Amino acid sequence: MKIWVDADACPAVIKEILFRAAERTGTLLTLVANHAVRVPASKFIRSVQVPSGFDVADNEIVKRLEAGDLVITADIPLAAEVIEKGGHALNPRGELYVEDTIRALLTMRDFMDTMRASGIDTGGPPALTHSDRLAFANSLDRFLAKIDDK
Repeated sequence: MKIWVDADACPAVIKEILFRAAERTGTLLTLVANHAVRVPASKFIRSVQVPSGFDVADNEIVKRLEAGDLVITADIPLAAEVIEKGGHALNPRGELYVEDTIRALLTMRDFMDTMRASGIDTGGPPALTHSDRLAFANSLDRFLAKIDDK
């Protein structure tokens, strides 16, 4: 099992949690972005830079993903592709996307996108809070522990 990170929009504090988890568990962690991403020197952590462009990083993650891998992303369409391919997707607020709810999330995302396109200001996501960071760390730990038990 590998962990892939949609690193273009991943908050630095979440990356730090992932770096510690990769070292602690010996899990290969790869950050994928369309710009250079600094990662600590580690045999478990690396980064991949892809060309700029719409969904280029997402497509690279999907291409390299294997069933059972974990992807860290807030991008709902990417999460849907990951689940379809047999992977797992966790957002930076600690929500594990699942097959039962991903379609509803995609529908809501598309609806909000349509509203924004028509000029309605829907606002952005709220800032990442301390409780969000804790929720992410706890969800990641539970996921990694479950994988270890198998």
